[in-house]
Amino acid sequence: MGTTQTGCYYPDRWPVWEHKTPEDAAMSADAIKQAIDFSIQSESNLSRDLAMNKVLALEEPHAGVIGPMKVRGDVTGVIVRHGYIVAQWGEPDRVDMTFSATKSYLSSCAGLALDRGLIRSVHDHVGDYVRDGGFDSPHNSQITWHMLLNQTSDWQGTLWDKPDWCDRPEGPKSEWANRKLNTPGTVWKYNDVRVNRLALSLLRVWRRPLPQVLREHIMEPIGASATWEWHGYDNAWVKVEGVMMQSVSGGGHWGGGMFITAMDHARFGLLCLRNGKWQDRQILSERWISMARTPTGTRDCGGISAHATHSMPAECQISYGYMNWRLNTGKVLLPSAPESSYFHSGDGANVIWVDPEHDLLVVVRWIKRDQLDGFIKRVLDAVKDA
Repeated sequence: MGTTQTGCYYPDRWPVWEHKTPEDAAMSADAIKQAIDFSIQSESNLSRDLAMNKVLALEEPHAGVIGPMKVRGDVTGVIVRHGYIVAQWGEPDRVDMTFSATKSYLSSCAGLALDRGLIRSVHDHVGDYVRDGGFDSPHNSQITWHMLLNQTSDWQGTLWDKPDWCDRPEGPKSEWANRKLNTPGTVWKYNDVRVNRLALSLLRVWRRPLPQVLREHIMEPIGASATWEWHGYDNAWVKVEGVMMQSVSGGGHWGGGMFITAMDHARFGLLCLRNGKWQDRQILSERWISMARTPTGTRDCGGISAHATHSMPAECQISYGYMNWRLNTGKVLLPSAPESSYFHSGDGANVIWVDPEHDLLVVVRWIKRDQLDGFIKRVLDAVKDA
């Protein structure tokens, strides 16, 4: 059980997942231990009480938490090579918040909709599918699915009592509420209000809660546990065909998002590593995986860094694909890793790193973000057949 006709190993349903020694996976046990020790020494400075981090970050307007949060666990990780678990540490079966890594699950719901024809093209206008008033204005009517997915939509409005300008506002405070609008598709901005607008739009397209969509079409087929939960906000309820449904959030900025184990993250990472295929079933199309991994921009525009700003011309953002598919274009984010590698990430940091070149994936949680490259370097130092 667990292998396909082509010989690729896939784990059976949770909790089954075969282990191999580092040596059997062509890795160094000593180097792996060094990587694990480094991750533990690089534990995040985030308070264990994750809600307290939000209380301490009240410089943003409308900063109140309106969704569930919880206390986080220890530094945790899982290393998978050739489909087999080679190492794990911390609390890999603990259900924890994963913040913006949720966005990769959200964008996958868009991929499922595209693969099934519920969305005909990502370049269609969202307003042609969603008739709830959110895309009626002359400005918002220009927005396509592609723009929502690559965070260049500049959607204007208020959702779940959070106006679009309140997330990481820029410029003088006096201008926040009357900001200058950008032509949709021209400026990249990391903005959770717009991410949540994507989630609501997908709910209306699927006409069922997105956790149900994710469970049926991805998490059940890859054998994930039944412990993960995807939360929305307390006030994020809408009526769809006469039934009240909660629209989920794309992260934990104001609470909510995916609460999930590192082991379930690893299953999702393995699905990505196998280009959307699980055993003999194509769950996410290779076309979608390729689209999700396509950089938003085409050039670095003089070294503008995604770490330095949350807003920039769309053509300059080379480190993001769709939502939080983080790319290593030009080896900007992870100088020690292959350019072809990529990762799903959230605050904490919560990371699912995928390396097709070495048939390798790593989940690491609650590590300082500026130590991620050092950790990945040590994991790659363990690979003997590079």
